[in-house]
Amino acid sequence: MRADDLPQGKENPLGYAPVMGLIRKFAIPSIISLLVNAAYNITDQIFIGHVVGMLGNAATNVAFPVVTFTTAFAQLAGVGTAANFNISLGARKEEEAKRFIGTGLTLMFILGILILGGVLLFQTPILLLCGATENVLPYSQLYLGITAFGLPFLLFTNAGSNLIRADGSPAYSMICTVAGAILNIVLDWLFMFVFRWGIQGAAAATITGQFVSFFLCLCYFLRFKSFKIKLQMLGLRGKYVLEIAKLGTSNFINHTIMMLVNIVLNNMLTRYGALSVYGSDIPLAVSGVAAKLNSILAAFSVGLAQGCQPILGFNMGAKNYGRVKETCKKAVSAALAISVLAFLLFQLFPRQITGIFGTGDELYFQFAERYLRIYMMMVCVYGVQPMTVNYFTGTGNVHQGILLSLSRQGFFLIPLLILLPMAFGLDGVLYAGPIADFLACVLSFAMVSINFRKLEKL
Repeated sequence: MRADDLPQGKENPLGYAPVMGLIRKFAIPSIISLLVNAAYNITDQIFIGHVVGMLGNAATNVAFPVVTFTTAFAQLAGVGTAANFNISLGARKEEEAKRFIGTGLTLMFILGILILGGVLLFQTPILLLCGATENVLPYSQLYLGITAFGLPFLLFTNAGSNLIRADGSPAYSMICTVAGAILNIVLDWLFMFVFRWGIQGAAAATITGQFVSFFLCLCYFLRFKSFKIKLQMLGLRGKYVLEIAKLGTSNFINHTIMMLVNIVLNNMLTRYGALSVYGSDIPLAVSGVAAKLNSILAAFSVGLAQGCQPILGFNMGAKNYGRVKETCKKAVSAALAISVLAFLLFQLFPRQITGIFGTGDELYFQFAERYLRIYMMMVCVYGVQPMTVNYFTGTGNVHQGILLSLSRQGFFLIPLLILLPMAFGLDGVLYAGPIADFLACVLSFAMVSINFRKLEKL
């Protein structure tokens, strides 16, 4: 029997293999790669906290919105290309799939160069906008002045990993990230403790690891599994750029709003912290530590969501709606289980966790305890929103994905960060987080339930 004679989707394991097994196959490598990526960011924070001190932790926090901004464009190009690629394959439109891959790769290169140029031109204004205080600014300038050169590598690797997973090679995608991350950790120790380069050493280690990950990712596209990628496939095609942007926009908005939240949060913490006993630098440093801790939880929830994208996209294209629903339900259940575990750790061991990231006075640790216990109170439902955003993106429901991307941080968190401190001071900043998490979770469940009813009719 020829492949064309088979029921739609049956010639590809994505269309018939057990869903839980597919989720494990695609999600575990993605989770591991993101965990290792989080681990080397955390290692940076730990080394900087012990070598440079609290101001070093604050400096990396101030520079972090630039990384989030770069990741936003990586998600735009990577998720948008991968989703269109999988949907095209599921619908047996190979020529369309080729054009999406060629356009996506070109877009990734161009975006990386543009972001590098913008950061180099406007470095100091960007850092001041991100909340750098007078004490923190010199450290953040040293750090970003070096790490800016790794941004094109970071963007290509993050975007390209989506395409590698979509091509059925989640393990290789993991290797790309893991190799660079392990090298970064080793070089952190070498540059900071042996060579004593300070915060510049952490920055140099970061871009070296990013280049290695980029190189491995680039090598994969020379032996792409679905088809051979040729030079004539590359180039920007308006129609395909728009389709990539269409399916990548929800993830792009999600990360862009994350960047804006980071900027607003930093500014609110320094502003209202200066009016409290903690001062402006302690809240900024603690927020940086918490952001790195949050990246561990994000590795699980986002990795799980990314791992489900090929399954969702292929089965939506093949009209296997029952498998689409099953994939979403099982992934959300797993995300909730992981989030509850994170909640227990933050509530029970806040001081011990903060102590890993360096030294500080008693006020520093007091604020860290309050921050983790209050601001991170609703992490028990954190994993729901990334999964549902990717569910709508992977199934081609663009408007729902965009709405959910905007909800938690755009519609809820940013207004709460601005309004609550007016009445409650620094405590208002802390309570904005859990309120936004709860509201976003309710909205996510409501929208998925409505979508499931539509699939039942189909």
